[in-house]
Amino acid sequence: MSRFFPGPDECARHTIFPGVHIRTCGTDKMMVSVVDLEPHAVVEEHAHPHEQVGMLLEGKVLFIIGGEEKTLGPGDVWCIPGGVRHKVIVLDQPARALDIFTPVREEYL
Repeated sequence: MSRFFPGPDECARHTIFPGVHIRTCGTDKMMVSVVDLEPHAVVEEHAHPHEQVGMLLEGKVLFIIGGEEKTLGPGDVWCIPGGVRHKVIVLDQPARALDIFTPVREEYL
């Protein structure tokens, strides 16, 4: 195991909603998640105290943040301040996203 280059088998894995699978690793103050989303999966509306910035790598999703809706495609980004409610609905194809959180979401490591 490398402290600086964790392999896929060294990252934590979780299914956080049906059809929503994450792989995470982090440092003391920041965490990254690769999120694989099945077609029509839903990340139910929720909020957390962590700041979150992400980018959609593949697929298309409807993202709702603080009541504002936008359909996102590859390369689109989002910025979610702590405490703001948000939800994601995956459209007809699988999607993959990259999320960065600060502070670390301990429940995902």
